[in-house]
Amino acid sequence: MANLKEIKRKIGSVKNTQKTTNAMKLVSSAKLKRTEELAKRSRVYAAKLTELLNEIAQKMQQSNVEGIDNIFFKECNNPKKVDIVFITADKGLCGGFNAQTIKRVNRLISEYKAQDGEVRLRAIGRKGIDYFKFNRVELSNEIIGLSAAPDYKVSSEFISEVADSYVKGETDKIILVHNGYVSMIAQEIRQDQVLPVESSKLQLNAVSTSELEVEPDDDDTLLEALVKRYIEYTMYYSLIDSLAAEHSARMQAMDAATKNAKEMVKTLTVKYNKARQEAITTELIEIISGMESMK
Repeated sequence: MANLKEIKRKIGSVKNTQKTTNAMKLVSSAKLKRTEELAKRSRVYAAKLTELLNEIAQKMQQSNVEGIDNIFFKECNNPKKVDIVFITADKGLCGGFNAQTIKRVNRLISEYKAQDGEVRLRAIGRKGIDYFKFNRVELSNEIIGLSAAPDYKVSSEFISEVADSYVKGETDKIILVHNGYVSMIAQEIRQDQVLPVESSKLQLNAVSTSELEVEPDDDDTLLEALVKRYIEYTMYYSLIDSLAAEHSARMQAMDAATKNAKEMVKTLTVKYNKARQEAITTELIEIISGMESMK
């Protein structure tokens, strides 16, 4: 009977876990819908900002035979100092969401160190921070709470500090890594070069049909302002994209955990019924044996 009590206790424990994981799945699903809508609106704004940046850069290229003479567009094929900004979640229970980002960051570190490059890490999110601190890897910047609640002002200040380091010549390249949202059942690692701005991303050789007119004396000032806004919004949008992917990953993980708990309850119930049947059979045999011995 002690065995029956133990199995019954396990069934109750698994059922409680199942309720918890199912509740977490529903919460993540609700949060995902809100974040997904925010991501859609942000994507439209980012596209318009990129389009405007493209127009200004194209006009500057047309007016300068040697191309765009601007620090933000300076190509660097062999960087000696690289800043890697990466985003992870503040919480776990979301499958391999954080592990995939950390894996990509480690790969980039290995690649640049193999080229005799120096890498500085700037981390957003507790999980990534804890991982690298545990492995005794130095972090130049770290911020907790921003990945769970993206804030434009805070993210702008964070990335502006990194951009200033690039302008001062303290770093040759800035790379942003995060796990992005694809759909409710899929995420993918996104790796973007923040600075210098990649010319390949801009349609600089396309024929311009824009009626935008910019005075020659103002183009550098306007381009610099646009690039700074472009960088800030890239950072902010990446945080939103990462948060949507996090909710998606957690929803999937909790759904899988709920299904596993359900299967475990079924298995334990069968085990309980078998043990109960064995106990009843044993009791019947003992009663029959006792009656036979009294004859």
